[in-house]
Amino acid sequence: MRIAFLGTGVMGASMAGHLIDAGHDLTIHTRTQARAEALLSRGAIWAETPAVCADAQDVVISIVGLPSDVESVYLGPEGVLAAGKPPSLLIDMTTSTPSLARRIHQEASLRGISSIDAPVSGGDVGARNGTLSIMVGGDHDAITTAMPLLEAMGGSIVHQGGPGAGQHTKMVNQILIASMMVGASEGLLYAERAGLDGAKVIESVGGGAAGSWTINTLGPRMLQRDFEPGFYVEHFLKDLSIALQEAQEMGLELPGLIQAHALYARLEADGLGRKGTQVLLTLLERLNEVQSSS
Repeated sequence: MRIAFLGTGVMGASMAGHLIDAGHDLTIHTRTQARAEALLSRGAIWAETPAVCADAQDVVISIVGLPSDVESVYLGPEGVLAAGKPPSLLIDMTTSTPSLARRIHQEASLRGISSIDAPVSGGDVGARNGTLSIMVGGDHDAITTAMPLLEAMGGSIVHQGGPGAGQHTKMVNQILIASMMVGASEGLLYAERAGLDGAKVIESVGGGAAGSWTINTLGPRMLQRDFEPGFYVEHFLKDLSIALQEAQEMGLELPGLIQAHALYARLEADGLGRKGTQVLLTLLERLNEVQSSS
């Protein structure tokens, strides 16, 4: 297919690479052209705006930063739907709001265009390995068309329901991860204070009831003091903010989510928004240093 790909960040670059490997022709637009150089060297074509990128393509796939970015690349004056001949299928893989997913679906439908929301989980490792979990919302026919492209990027692909259902499912994912990140950080801090070998601890607990992607993948990075991003703190905080807003609108009180949101907001305030989510460990270390000195 002729694919317009919007966003080649930590995850998007690998995802686009898998589509090139699968034989598709890519035209690319991203905020910083230098971040697309590796893909351009493999035959992808650069476009100056989302509208130019999408013009006369079969499909557009986006994975950008914030809901405001999603709104801009699809509905803005230089967005996808402003193209002379927009693609017949829109696939947004950004973690965004369910309401925006429904709005894009509605605007696309008025033009006879299909649209699905397909946020992902798995971080930089899943993107590189093509094993992302993809949560899909939208109409059955559109998802059938999109499936070969999704299969090139992901391992688990599940149709969750109508427009916005993929985004709601991603909120469930982020709520689960929020508490696991706190638990993994606290557990490893406890292990260190108890004089245990962190790697051996992960070997034991990672294969038991406490095992998770978080402890098995990010736990070793924490032990190695590797806080570079597989997923940015600032993007995770954005996701947790969306989840909190959606929960409040449903009348839900989720104390674990509230606490995790407060911790990640503190990390961003400390200037760590561009670090990986595993940098939470350093905040808990600082909190305990303050307590031990008081």
